[in-house]
Amino acid sequence: MTVRKPPYSSTIYQLKITLRDIRPPIWRRVQVRASEQLEHLHYVAQISMGWTNSHLHSFTIQGTEYGVPMPELGFDELGLKGESKVRLGKLIPGEKFKFFYLYDFGDSWEHEILVEKVLKAAPDVDYPVCIKAKRACPPEDCGGTWGYQEFLEVIQDPQNSEHEEMLEWVGGAFDPEDVDLDELNRELKRIPDWKRLSIEL
Repeated sequence: MTVRKPPYSSTIYQLKITLRDIRPPIWRRVQVRASEQLEHLHYVAQISMGWTNSHLHSFTIQGTEYGVPMPELGFDELGLKGESKVRLGKLIPGEKFKFFYLYDFGDSWEHEILVEKVLKAAPDVDYPVCIKAKRACPPEDCGGTWGYQEFLEVIQDPQNSEHEEMLEWVGGAFDPEDVDLDELNRELKRIPDWKRLSIEL
């Protein structure tokens, strides 16, 4: 028996994903089809923000938490509903709707997701797409928002005793203003690869 996928929706959500509690703000403006599953939005958020999908995550939408239930690993107490079983069009009522995305339960990177617009799909656009991006993503495992601020202070002060060590840890250099929109969009086209890698892990 062949399982048929639902057709692509002509409805597009324009979403602004903002990393909370950081100034100046770090954010991305993305467009994604209403027919996609919430799981798909997880990968859109990971890639467009610049994360590496190395930690647990969850969505909070109108008081309900969604994610990847993992009772075999002892995480059943989180009470997450499966994000792969629900489509965005069933969750998002319209423009100005807000919900939240949490990445890395240790560092607690909280993101606000605002539905800015509900649009009709353009025939020449391959969705999802990131149409605007502001500022670089923090390095993974830097200690959350407070750790990130401390990290920036250290790398910007050559006199700091941890300056060289911190730069080496981050790969030699880090520009908090640098974000490559073209690279983000190239990576968004590789969401199927990201999904396969997550399954293998």
